[in-house]
Amino acid sequence: MKSFVLRLSCLLLRDRLLLALVCIALVLTLWLRPAAALYLEAIDWATIMTLSGLLILARGLEASGMLDLLARQLIAHLHQQRSLAMFLVLAAALLSTLLTNDIALFVIVPLTLGLRQLAVLPVSRLIIFEALAVNAGSLLSPIGNPQNILLWQQSGLTFWGFVLQMLPLGVLCMAGLLILTAWRFPAKKIDLHPAQPDQSTNRRLAYLCSILFICFVIAVEYKQAAWGLLGVLLFIGWQERKLILRADWLLILVFMLMFVDIRLLTQWPLVHDWLALLGHGGASAQLWTAALVSQFISNVPATILMLQYTPPSIEISYGVNIGGFGLALGSMANLIALRMSGDKKIGWAFHAYSFPSLAFSMGAAMLLL
Repeated sequence: MKSFVLRLSCLLLRDRLLLALVCIALVLTLWLRPAAALYLEAIDWATIMTLSGLLILARGLEASGMLDLLARQLIAHLHQQRSLAMFLVLAAALLSTLLTNDIALFVIVPLTLGLRQLAVLPVSRLIIFEALAVNAGSLLSPIGNPQNILLWQQSGLTFWGFVLQMLPLGVLCMAGLLILTAWRFPAKKIDLHPAQPDQSTNRRLAYLCSILFICFVIAVEYKQAAWGLLGVLLFIGWQERKLILRADWLLILVFMLMFVDIRLLTQWPLVHDWLALLGHGGASAQLWTAALVSQFISNVPATILMLQYTPPSIEISYGVNIGGFGLALGSMANLIALRMSGDKKIGWAFHAYSFPSLAFSMGAAMLLL
């Protein structure tokens, strides 16, 4: 028991984001003195269950070896860094439009990680651009991310009406990202590692995880994340029990603490007074406020909070989606991608690209509005 506590303490101390979230929660708790029930009520358990299921299934697909096989086929057909980067960025954007931004990352990032076993590639930079791509791609669709689902349901727009509303900004953001991708990934031949024997693949595990992945996404779509997670735990536990233990459960703890910290922040009277002014501000004020609030509490909670004070508008839709750029905290998808990369220094590089993306997107939105 002591060794387990010691290992857990070491992990907590090494995880700076987790440690920061714990400190914020402690400070806000001492200051605001909230009711004990608030902590459990603050957590979006459907989101936590969704992430848990996806983490387990992503780990299963990695363990099956099928992603390594796909990576080999990808390298065999795309011989330049630029063409490979363009393909991954476009694939991430398309998947995020059809599924959601976080689900797209759980498909693309493990595949990208498999590429480093085959060739000399800037894998961390690829993952950064994939995170930017799912933010840009998901803003186009009413089902591309959770904030758009909320805005679409409350706006009264049809599916295609919402798409047409977001299309100009989506086109400009993707065009800017593709230009940046072409600039940062040279058109040089990919240097392959010395030929290695093909790794064994567990096709049975790969098929099981793929089927479970589809079933789980359908369950989440129909608001049955709890039953979906139960099914994943039962089937994976039956076949490969160790995969459940190997999932990144500290990431789940990070998201739980984020929900708690955000709820505590919203108990601060100054936040309420500031957002109450939204109804009296113009379109520009709504755009900037939505983007700014998203930077500090993430764009999904920012959307929920803002809709309590003002009806959905194109300015808020633009603002909360643009808010996914900038600080990594602006979108949960950013945190998922950076965490899955396994690179502890990736945060600095991410912000070197995300802040220019934020500036470009805000300029595009101001031009369109």
